[in-house]
Amino acid sequence: MLKSALPGAMIFFGAVLTAVGAVASFIRNDGKELGFAWLLAFMFYYSIALGALFMVMVHHLTDAGWSVGIRRFCEHLASLLRWPMIVMFLPVGLLGPKIYSWMTAGNAATNNLIAAKYPVFTVPGFWVTSAVFFGIWWLLTSRLSALSLEQDKTGAAECTRKLRFHSGWGIVAFALTLTFSGVLWMQAVSYQWFSAMYGIYFFASSVWAGLAVIYVIAVTMLRQGILKPVLKQNYFYFIGVLLLAFTLLSAYTEFAQYFVVWNANMPEETFWYLIRENGNWWCLSMILILGKFFVPFFALLPVHVKTNFKVLVPVCLLIVVMHFTDLVFNILPSLHPGGYNLKWFILPLGCLLLMGGVFAKIFVAKFNAHPPYPQRDPRLLEAMGVSPNIVSDLVDANAGGAK
Repeated sequence: MLKSALPGAMIFFGAVLTAVGAVASFIRNDGKELGFAWLLAFMFYYSIALGALFMVMVHHLTDAGWSVGIRRFCEHLASLLRWPMIVMFLPVGLLGPKIYSWMTAGNAATNNLIAAKYPVFTVPGFWVTSAVFFGIWWLLTSRLSALSLEQDKTGAAECTRKLRFHSGWGIVAFALTLTFSGVLWMQAVSYQWFSAMYGIYFFASSVWAGLAVIYVIAVTMLRQGILKPVLKQNYFYFIGVLLLAFTLLSAYTEFAQYFVVWNANMPEETFWYLIRENGNWWCLSMILILGKFFVPFFALLPVHVKTNFKVLVPVCLLIVVMHFTDLVFNILPSLHPGGYNLKWFILPLGCLLLMGGVFAKIFVAKFNAHPPYPQRDPRLLEAMGVSPNIVSDLVDANAGGAK
């Protein structure tokens, strides 16, 4: 059973910092700072939950044995896409006019950039589209979780078949909803800008950060003995290989986006990057180049390092920090084009702690309410390092001896 006082402390300090920052925000800039800070924290946890959902579906579609041990807590992380994320999204929608300038930029008849995205780029369209996203995630994650728990009780092959079926249509729905939600909620803070690479960039970053969180949680539960029967040393190697792959994919998509935009040299596209050359945004971009690619890439490259927890856990924590930094780089320059005043960082930090504490508390409650790993997964024996043939031979031998 997981026990931790950390979520409660995060909620308390996060609530205090958020309250202080919110008051300052409404006094100084009519609540805009609060809206952007809340969106930043929301997109951070939302992307990690998406990464966990992706791993659950990949497990079922590939029928992998090594990922049995991490499947259950990945399901709990993915289930945050239901009512917890909906509740946390409400302030984003309510503060929408403070965050998204297109909501107050005039109607489609006077703004061609909004007309091209009509009717989604209307306030009703924003709410309806967001509701569709959450509806799809609710259906998908609830079916994957319910069937997984049913499989624990019955061990029926029908549960396995249904899990693969829902993962099949789910992976397509996942690609579409992830892409359009990333554009609608994050890219649209600068609605004048567009990029054909944004969907794949957001996918790569989400899975990259999700894998880092999964690695840290798996190590923690292994050391506590909770998942010791189903987590072998080489399974961490597989997660490390995926981390390396998505480090490359994430870096490639960001560079490709920059390369295409900069070489096209069209003012309606390059302005996005020009803003990020101002003030301390330039320093942040250099930090991202080092911290998001070079450091994790060279750290993950050696074979044996992938199972060295003393090295990989700090690297995973660095990845999570760099993912948050990358979201800052994407979202906050729209509000602070000349550079970011660090005195405002109390607000993003408060929102991050508050939201993270709530999600952590829900995750721990879900984890403690169910078996820590799938009890009757077809690949459970393989995950435990036991050959099914040996078990079959022992059963036959015992049956023969009884006769």
